[in-house]
Amino acid sequence: MMEIKFRQASLEDLPTLYKFEQAIIAAERPFDPTLKPDPINYYDLREMIQSRNTEVIVGVFKDEIICSAYVSLNDSKSYLKHEKYAYLGFMYVKPEFRGKGINQKIMGELKEWALVKGVNEVRLDVYNDNNSAIRAYEKAGFNKHLIEMRMKIEGI
Repeated sequence: MMEIKFRQASLEDLPTLYKFEQAIIAAERPFDPTLKPDPINYYDLREMIQSRNTEVIVGVFKDEIICSAYVSLNDSKSYLKHEKYAYLGFMYVKPEFRGKGINQKIMGELKEWALVKGVNEVRLDVYNDNNSAIRAYEKAGFNKHLIEMRMKIEGI
């Protein structure tokens, strides 16, 4: 059994986290034709690490960062039952460590942080065609909830 230690990310982790972010973008690029050409960034990782409403965590195995994720507290829409919800993102596991239940463990860490903050509604986004990610999230207890639709229109 792999002994992975989870901890809050630090600014010293940024070089590794930037690599993880680019790997996520590369993996998601085939699902989203609206992404700008490289180089792009999804996140302001430095700000997220320093934020009081966001927790960026990393998993460490034998002194190597092998996974990352974040959870942030967000205000809900006024018509929903819950005032706040936890949003999960930046979930990345290095390829050689996939299939070992690490994603489940890191999501458990994120959910625990949300519960400590008094939040019990958790949400995330996933591309409709990203079947492997959808299966992983469903295995963790997530249910499909809303579908965002898009179309490109051409001018005259």
